[in-house]
Amino acid sequence: MNASPSPDEPSAEVPTRAVGLTVDGRDVEVVDDGISLLDALRGPLGVHSVKDGCSPQGQCGCCTVLVDGTPRVACVTPLRRVAGRSVVTLDGLEPEARSRWVDAFVEHGASQCGFCTPGIIVRLDAVRAKGGDVRPGAVDRALAAHLCRCTGWQTIVEAAEDVLSGSTPVEVGPRDLDAAARRATLELGAPQQVGERVVLGAVGFSADTAPADALIAVPVPGSDDWVVGESLVEARRAAGKVQGRRTTVDPVPPLEVPDGDWDLTLRTGWVDAAYVETDSSWCVPGGDPSPAAANGGAFGAKRHSPLPAVARRLADEHGRAVLAQWSREDCSRSAPKRPPVAAGIRADGTGVIHVVRTEGIAERIRAAAPGLEVVELDVAGPPTSVTLRGAGWAEAVVLVAGVGAPSEVVSVESGRVGDQAGGERVVVRTSEGAVAEASIGADGIRVRAAGGDILDPVVLRSYCIGAAHMAFGWVTSEGVAVDAEGSVLDLTVRSLGVLKAADTPAITVELVPSDRPPVRVSDAVFAAVAAATWRFLGTPPDWPAGLLSNL
Repeated sequence: MNASPSPDEPSAEVPTRAVGLTVDGRDVEVVDDGISLLDALRGPLGVHSVKDGCSPQGQCGCCTVLVDGTPRVACVTPLRRVAGRSVVTLDGLEPEARSRWVDAFVEHGASQCGFCTPGIIVRLDAVRAKGGDVRPGAVDRALAAHLCRCTGWQTIVEAAEDVLSGSTPVEVGPRDLDAAARRATLELGAPQQVGERVVLGAVGFSADTAPADALIAVPVPGSDDWVVGESLVEARRAAGKVQGRRTTVDPVPPLEVPDGDWDLTLRTGWVDAAYVETDSSWCVPGGDPSPAAANGGAFGAKRHSPLPAVARRLADEHGRAVLAQWSREDCSRSAPKRPPVAAGIRADGTGVIHVVRTEGIAERIRAAAPGLEVVELDVAGPPTSVTLRGAGWAEAVVLVAGVGAPSEVVSVESGRVGDQAGGERVVVRTSEGAVAEASIGADGIRVRAAGGDILDPVVLRSYCIGAAHMAFGWVTSEGVAVDAEGSVLDLTVRSLGVLKAADTPAITVELVPSDRPPVRVSDAVFAAVAAATWRFLGTPPDWPAGLLSNL
């Protein structure tokens, strides 16, 4: 499919000229050769609170700004169209309003990595400026233009409703943000900050901290080559980047269920980690490259990102600082995916599971389901990794829970979480001693989490909600279409299937106090909610199984 021209692609009809506009109250002038407003803001104007998560797809909302008071997505707004107009970013919001948003997001744990937060706040502040619509569903509608992988939306909605309603901030008592950061780091297995700078998107993302004179390097589509330019626009033009599209082909699990007499079967497909900050890393000649994940670990998907090595090599070759960047399309094609499985299991927990060949996957599966014979198969497709959240282990937990087989790792017990009569709950135990319980009902998802010393209840609750959201989406909506040759067809961030705020069930979290050392519990929450969701749906054999209409 041919892509339509993006604002990054020059046209004979768009002559180079200077465009004057006002940015955050400052009159500026930018040379325009067909670039987007986002290119101008992040490039010559140096405004880094405006993020690039998908340009020029216009789908993640991270580059949202106000143009004459109206929210606009900067990556699909040609610079020439804002000539003479007023552009306001997070940095230019009224100081009192910005402070209130920051406080509310910190109080509710509504920002984890912080990459998507500035754009979300800009849009929500436009709602506030127009009187603050707090009717049911109003915040969900405002968030429809945005994508957040981390939080599961609920804490964002809570923070927004507090600010928009004008309610007095809830006094949660003094917080130890160092302890909060310890809990956040523990849950993601990567350094994580907590506090005001996270909400402001100022935690040192590589694309924001590269030297101003750094060359920009991007990959050439369909090859292993990289090209460099003085700007991202120049590099992408030289590489011949074409905007990705969403395919009309539905995701299909690539593996067949093993032959056998099974009580349950399950097939999963290619699933993207769907992190919003695309991979980037910069390096100076002879130096050490910046991390691909500056705040949080992209749920394990960036652990072995190739970009730091690319940045180091190119910096040494060119004798200058180099910022290596993947586009959203590059992430869709090249970032590791969750290994697809196809399994059959009997009521006693024995069975066979086929899985796309992935280093370390067999051990992860056997840790939760020793009765499963693991058969790894070579399948044409994108790379896979066990570093993604609970990969292999969570699938095994789901299968064992599905048949209710005896297990030290997972059990299905009567009574829903929260001492509610009727129904059932799935209980998952990790080797580190964490315990998570999950149940699904008409009132949404209920979770109880025991991970030792809570350290900070706001952060732990937020990470449990995020894990529950991710698990529910994994079962019901997430998947990537891949053709028979192994090429990824879904190249937009929206096509990954991450649940929108409006489609996310209410999530109730109970945290169990303890004086034991803290351990990671969100992976157990992820597995427990996935298993509970699958059982609630009636154990459909193929994922994604489709959204529920009664939650």
